[in-house]
Amino acid sequence: KVLHRDLAQDPDVIARFEREATAVSRLNHPHTVQVFDFGNAQGALYLIMELIRGQDLAHLLDRDGPMPWGRAAPLFVQICGALAEAHELGIVHRDLKPENVLITRTSRGRDYAKVLDFGLAKLDQTREAQPLLRETERQAIVGTPYFMSPEQIRGEEVDARTDIYSLGALMFELLTGTH
Repeated sequence: KVLHRDLAQDPDVIARFEREATAVSRLNHPHTVQVFDFGNAQGALYLIMELIRGQDLAHLLDRDGPMPWGRAAPLFVQICGALAEAHELGIVHRDLKPENVLITRTSRGRDYAKVLDFGLAKLDQTREAQPLLRETERQAIVGTPYFMSPEQIRGEEVDARTDIYSLGALMFELLTGTH
């Protein structure tokens, strides 16, 4: 993943990118897309991430319609595991939605979820000695409206509960086919 060069000229964006990349690279849950490296090459900020071959939940929902509980439940458990690790490290995803969950298959043919795109992640300042991120550094409202918690829509402070709300909205859509 490469940050657009126009954004890479802003010192605040560069600092935020580096803080987010550092935090997300600490995640190592099997159901989180891994970040292996990040840096700056000739003015382009980049992330080197695990390549996942699969389809996101939004695509599966569009193609197959609502998912039966027996197939969806194990995916929900996997997503919860990825979020639990992030929350333990003080990272709030803030944009959990079907497009940000890739589904691949195990060697036994079972669905295997990978949560990705922690690009809107918010770091809990109380977890580190130095301040890391505030909302989006500029009090911007970020996320996807159907999956955003009320406090996130209002631009208020968010925490792990925001992701729990988004997970509920994701689960509802996956099981019913509607928002």
